[in-house]
Amino acid sequence: MTPTTLGTTVLLAAEQAEPVAGPGRLLTAALLGILVLVLLITQFSLHPFLALTIGSLLVAGVAGMAMGDAVDAFSTGFGDTAADVGTLIALGAMFGKLLADSGGADRLVDTIIARSGPRSLPWAMAAVGALIGLPMFFEIGLVILMPVIFLVARRAQLSLIAVGIPALAGLSAMHGLVPPHPGPLAAIGILGADLGITLMLGVLLAIPVIVLSGPLFGKIAARWVDVSPPALFETRVASASSGADATAGADDDTGTAGGASPDTESTDRESTGGDAGTTDGPTRRRGFATALLTVLLPVVLMMGKAIADIAFDEGSAAYAVLDFVGTPLVALLLSVLVAVFTLGSGSGMSRRSIMKSIEGSLPPIAGIVLIVAAGGGFKQTLVDTGIGAMIASWATGAGISALLLGWLVAVAIRLATGSATVATVTAAGILVPLLPTLDPAQTSLLVLAVGTGSLFFSHVNDAGFWLVKEYFGLSVGQNIKTWSIMETLISVIGLVLVLLLDLII
Repeated sequence: MTPTTLGTTVLLAAEQAEPVAGPGRLLTAALLGILVLVLLITQFSLHPFLALTIGSLLVAGVAGMAMGDAVDAFSTGFGDTAADVGTLIALGAMFGKLLADSGGADRLVDTIIARSGPRSLPWAMAAVGALIGLPMFFEIGLVILMPVIFLVARRAQLSLIAVGIPALAGLSAMHGLVPPHPGPLAAIGILGADLGITLMLGVLLAIPVIVLSGPLFGKIAARWVDVSPPALFETRVASASSGADATAGADDDTGTAGGASPDTESTDRESTGGDAGTTDGPTRRRGFATALLTVLLPVVLMMGKAIADIAFDEGSAAYAVLDFVGTPLVALLLSVLVAVFTLGSGSGMSRRSIMKSIEGSLPPIAGIVLIVAAGGGFKQTLVDTGIGAMIASWATGAGISALLLGWLVAVAIRLATGSATVATVTAAGILVPLLPTLDPAQTSLLVLAVGTGSLFFSHVNDAGFWLVKEYFGLSVGQNIKTWSIMETLISVIGLVLVLLLDLII
């Protein structure tokens, strides 16, 4: 099993980098750089891209690296990461936008909810959150799911927390553990992990994590915080309830309001950058099977690559085909092209409408790509100054598990900055020099350990904290008792499972 090109480059750099100063100066540089990074983001509200860039140059300067070499190191890491991960993030965004604008996401949500009884609804919502979270970024998935959460809670007369926490757990676990989300993809690229192994272990890990932190914790959280759905979407929910029968109750025309009229659907789609007010948007809904198979296609292709590594000889035709189509870039590219036909054309969208949807997916992810790429630049600075090798040597000498160390570093950065993506890319960069001591499976587990650490205890410096608070109409204290504890459970349970898997494989 060969790591990605970026991972190979990083590993070689880690092995060849000579420290530019003594351990005391390097430690000072690392601590000062991370401290400044945290302060710039938390106290001065500076964009993480700028903070990572400044922090990288500061680390190099304090360590004693020539500024020309510092710029070269940052540029190399930035460019390699952008080339390796940025294209995948862009393709993932295109795929997710097509799924939303074509009504495919609505079909998936509606069908699953329509087939669930009141007692099984929290479990169904966890499945919906995980399924929608597979191809979509957390914020997009949350916006799509919130009206459905409100509608389900009202119709089933359940607590908003009992319904919402399972869905949020599904979304969040997928965001932190499973490619093609930016954090896991960046960590896979930086650490040179095998994508197929990481994907399979991530999905395997996500199932018990979602069960424990979603439906099971949701029952407890609903006793602590009992709230009804807020007035947001109230008019459309009421109108949907008045004219819906038992089967259609959860099988409305859109996921934005459940039961909205075609005119309302067009208005909603305009607010999210879709084809509002035009006649070339979706005119029919795709079947559940078509939408589901399209969503699972990139996962199946990437898992196929991992199976090929195990089951076929490297020179065989089957290996060559599966290895090619399972490469992340090819798998996501093929999935986007398939979605154009199955979701776009299949739902009646015109060619112009499909292209508009694809174009509309790119501006929102520009900041994410820059953050991830800048994280790669920060990582390369740590490698080239020798700081990464020093930390690895210290951890090895102290006998600390690389998996536990990765989780602790990610937790510290997550608590300080509030950004799961910043925590993932920074922690992964710090741990690069540990790679020679790990086999491919352990490297994938290290990616997952970092991913779980990046989700630990969301609080007031996390944009997701406020997004959930405002949507659910909670106080800060109520949000901590529900959302923040749920995120902590995902993180801690994930770490425990990672450590258990390390004992088995």
